Amino acid sequence: MKFIAGVDIGNSTTEVCVGEREEGGRLNFLASASISTTGTKGTVANVHGIKAALKQAMGKIGRNVEDISLVRLNEAAPVIGDTAMETLTETIITDSSMIGHNPSTPAGAGQAVGELLVLENLYRAVPGKPYIVVISRNHSYEEAAEQINRAAEKFDIKGLILQADEAVLVENRLNRKIPIIDEVSRIDRVPDGERAAIEVALAGQTIRMLSNPYGIATLLELDAEETRTVTPIAKSLIGKRSAVVIKTPGGDVKEHVLPAGEIYLDASNSTKVNLDEGAERIMKAVADAGTIRDISGQANTNVGNMLARIKKGMGEISGEQHADIRITDLLAVDTLAPVLISGALAGETCLEKAVGIAAMVKTQQLPMREIAGKLKEELGTEVVVAGVEAVMASLGALTTPGTRLPLAILDMGGGSTDAAVVYEDGHVVMTHQAGAGELVSMLIETELGLNDRHMAEQIKRYPLAKVESLFHMRMENGQMTFVEDSIDPRFYGRVVLLAENGLIRIEKDIPMEKIAQVRRDAKKKVFATNAFRALKKVAPEHDLKNISNVVLVGGSAEDFEIPEMLMEEFAKYRIVCGRGNIRGSEGPRNAVATGLVLSYMGD
Repeated sequence: MKFIAGVDIGNSTTEVCVGEREEGGRLNFLASASISTTGTKGTVANVHGIKAALKQAMGKIGRNVEDISLVRLNEAAPVIGDTAMETLTETIITDSSMIGHNPSTPAGAGQAVGELLVLENLYRAVPGKPYIVVISRNHSYEEAAEQINRAAEKFDIKGLILQADEAVLVENRLNRKIPIIDEVSRIDRVPDGERAAIEVALAGQTIRMLSNPYGIATLLELDAEETRTVTPIAKSLIGKRSAVVIKTPGGDVKEHVLPAGEIYLDASNSTKVNLDEGAERIMKAVADAGTIRDISGQANTNVGNMLARIKKGMGEISGEQHADIRITDLLAVDTLAPVLISGALAGETCLEKAVGIAAMVKTQQLPMREIAGKLKEELGTEVVVAGVEAVMASLGALTTPGTRLPLAILDMGGGSTDAAVVYEDGHVVMTHQAGAGELVSMLIETELGLNDRHMAEQIKRYPLAKVESLFHMRMENGQMTFVEDSIDPRFYGRVVLLAENGLIRIEKDIPMEKIAQVRRDAKKKVFATNAFRALKKVAPEHDLKNISNVVLVGGSAEDFEIPEMLMEEFAKYRIVCGRGNIRGSEGPRNAVATGLVLSYMGD
């Protein structure tokens, strides 16, 4: 009796399959395990995670790791995916030209135009002249409301700007309702005496005048040239519930296009493409380039710095020189990123054009040899680097009930999307494509402005719901779900994720519909794009119509919507597509590890 373990080191998880070879030559699959990968894929730091996964798998059959006769590792580690994001434009506003933010508690509704006047200077007010009063945190809401009520008897007070989060408290004490904006942190920089326009939308709506350049022109009486210069302000205020625009003589507003730079493709058909031409043009250049030897970027530009950072990071991991590290594939995705506006007064952000890039980094060395040596030393067991990842995944996928040769597989992991076609004679054609689950998480995190990668991962993984009472939720598909036991009050009125172990609250106040749309768009941009270009590379005559069956494997194939998304995309080609079920029990996971054990029998 001999125990053989197949180990698949992925970007996100390390998976193990343990098989037993009986004396008659029969192979029995006994157990499997999966844990988070320790360290970066393809480095010695992976050894700790491999040992933990082996221990977990052997524990399921009441055996020790020392009982394993042979450990077989996949050979995909020299190719590692990385991601980066760069914005191509930014809005720059100087000399206090604008405040425009989205506090959760504005009060009142409507538009107002007037001269800015600090509360302490109310004595300077002139009857018949419209004013917008600026109130710092030094004044309590009772004091502020009392002074405004007195002043409103003699002067025309059109609206208020507060530093504290007290708009509703002040409004409740006013004799006449006016639009009020609060939570303006740097209120000391609001220019006293300048003309300003203020707008607060009704609950559930967004502003209309100040998010329109002609609306700003109407309220502040701007000429054609001034209207053109406030366009970036209007753009940055789209979707806000409240805003203020201040007209200052020295104010400078401009939309600055950053030096995006050119991407250089050293390939069979070497070419170059500018980053600001967009993702579609970049991906066409990558497709037309043929076999890519290396990808680099123009020096001292966004894309040049981005690709240099990726190579430098890989060099630090592998210990190799910069010249020995090559980027062999990339996936570019158009997106929008919230960027802090230069010169703004309340930490405002604006959605700016950006490009997300996932890159495949290949080194000259084979770090798996080093991992195998370290593992052999620590376990005292024979360890071999046994097979290429895509080939092993294909062997594992063939254990899915209902499959046959020829068979195409899509292995969708964290850093890369691999495709392979296995023919009846055993011939395998394969490809590695940059971009998978990690790029999706980055796009979700960026577009929603989360600044929390873990939460982005959770949003990618689970469906959404809105808790509308302590006994029912509205799902993202519109379905109403009622519960027998009351929901924890801390979830009331919040958007939540429906995880296996209970609800996860999303702390940021973002509409459920927007989160769902961003999530779906990110998955489609990455996985649909990559699935098509990967399968085209491996398909006979590079024509998808020559592929009849596709099995989806890897961590991302477990996703609750990606497989269905790809099934719809492939339907027009009459391709049978679905999640794999490795060994009839593992679902789409464990394909490579299973293939490593199977390939031992072939060897």
